[in-house]
Amino acid sequence: MRPSLLLVRLLAITSTFLALIAANAADRPIIDAGSKLELISSDFELADGPAWDGSWALCFPDVKGGKLYRYLPRNKQVQVVAPEAGRISASFYNHGRLYLSDNGNSQISWLKGKEKIKIAGQDPNAKPPARPNDLVVDKHGGIYYTLTRQGQVIHIDPHGAQSVAVEKIETPNGIALSPDGGTLYVASYAPKKIWAYDIGPNAKASNGRILAEMDDGPDKGADGMTVDRAGNVYCAGAKDVWIWSPGGRLLGKIRTPERPINCAFGDSDLRSLYITGFGGLYRQRMNVYGLAPHPPADPEFQPANESRPSTVIPRGVRLEQDLVYGQDGERRLLADMAAPTKKAKARPAIVVVHGGGWLNGDKTKFRALTLALAKRGYVTMSVGYRLGFEAPFPAGIQDCNAAVRFLRANAGDYGVDPERIGAVGGSAGGHLVGLMATGWNVEGLQGAAGNPDHTSRLQAAIVMAGPMQIASGSVADRSRTAGDKSNANHWIGRTIDQHMAAYKLADAYEHISADDPPILFMRGEHDRPEADIPSMEKLKAGGVWTDQKVYQNGKHGCWNRNPWFEKMVEDMDLFFQANMK
Repeated sequence: MRPSLLLVRLLAITSTFLALIAANAADRPIIDAGSKLELISSDFELADGPAWDGSWALCFPDVKGGKLYRYLPRNKQVQVVAPEAGRISASFYNHGRLYLSDNGNSQISWLKGKEKIKIAGQDPNAKPPARPNDLVVDKHGGIYYTLTRQGQVIHIDPHGAQSVAVEKIETPNGIALSPDGGTLYVASYAPKKIWAYDIGPNAKASNGRILAEMDDGPDKGADGMTVDRAGNVYCAGAKDVWIWSPGGRLLGKIRTPERPINCAFGDSDLRSLYITGFGGLYRQRMNVYGLAPHPPADPEFQPANESRPSTVIPRGVRLEQDLVYGQDGERRLLADMAAPTKKAKARPAIVVVHGGGWLNGDKTKFRALTLALAKRGYVTMSVGYRLGFEAPFPAGIQDCNAAVRFLRANAGDYGVDPERIGAVGGSAGGHLVGLMATGWNVEGLQGAAGNPDHTSRLQAAIVMAGPMQIASGSVADRSRTAGDKSNANHWIGRTIDQHMAAYKLADAYEHISADDPPILFMRGEHDRPEADIPSMEKLKAGGVWTDQKVYQNGKHGCWNRNPWFEKMVEDMDLFFQANMK
């Protein structure tokens, strides 16, 4: 459909703004310039490899003191978790478990309460001693760890079998995986080189090449590593934590008072880089986001929280994690895709969009919903999209639209009917789904992340408590009155009065037309159901089917809580069945 004259004018007005935003995103420093390096605590002998537990605590070992600690950002407390942990050189959290590089016992373990459970290890009597240094856990539950003296990287498969993944590398120390799991990074301590390896289906590393080198003098020290959601690589050096892009371009350094040892992202928004070392535990706020750990798929590691729906993979459902669905420059966009294992004709697909105020959250937040809808016969795709501090509007909505185009372009590979693609999102994710539904033909919302020959139009959409109105209503009011506390001001990069055209471009209500797909609104009883009325009235006036479901005693976010979860999934299924025939 050709854009209306009004839309053409709107796009012309906003073109200069969008170019400015793109330039700002490219020039934005990776380190938050408004935040200084903060000392959290130096109350231990030598802090080493830290790990965020996915919800509320940072775990880290005192490698010399033989203890395992955790830091609670909410109340700024450091607590001892395991007072007799022994010589632990690193930790890593994934799939509901805290994994440990048990250097003192020449093994890899996981922590159960205060007890270390052995997974696999080396001969403790080997000469020279074969002691694990650092480790990383992949999306399948496989583990890679470094043996520094042996010049090797060892892989442990999910069943506990070990194999050599990399050999003949000089003093391997820190280790990390790219967000999609396709590249293994290893820090060569003495020569201060960062190696990159391709990871194949059998977990064997190949095509080793040097990504980057530390050229800061004779001191040794390419140590612990991590990556962020954009794929940037971090490594503790002799004086600084170095940061490179996925292609090896130096993005910045973080100087610490004493030598850093390791680093990991943490805090509820995953925007804090925690650095451990000789000076203690430090925190630096960033303009990028760390990787969220994958939720547990094994019932044994499900948290004891009856209010949350299960993330255990149901029987008859398969899950593919960290699938690359698009790319913008060096930035790869990832999604988790679930589908029934039973063969069938092309199935309807649903794009699942998480919330978080455009500034927080990640694709794992809707893991339970992704699995529950797949169990009902859909191919579901929970998308990760760029959040506001990494890349301002319109990056996030462009990513969501790229996901729809990916499904259409690859429909045959994933058993998808390209004419039956819907979407569901909650809160800010609900807004993005509403904008996908009504702005599908707006050029400025599409982006260049892939498959431009396919349309991003949806056949049906569910908006769960998402603000359809951005240029008016509560979002606009807060932009004018809340300053830095307005999420929209951070996400769009300006206030509404500075760039009204951008707020209109982001406004799903503004784009409503007769060509839009059916939209179902869902809200908890105590989550302002009346906020959907203007959009529903405008949709009905244009002849577009719409309705609203209100859930008794429900508050914001009830779609991801029991007892509302199952009923809401049932209503989603009925809606998609009726509108994606």
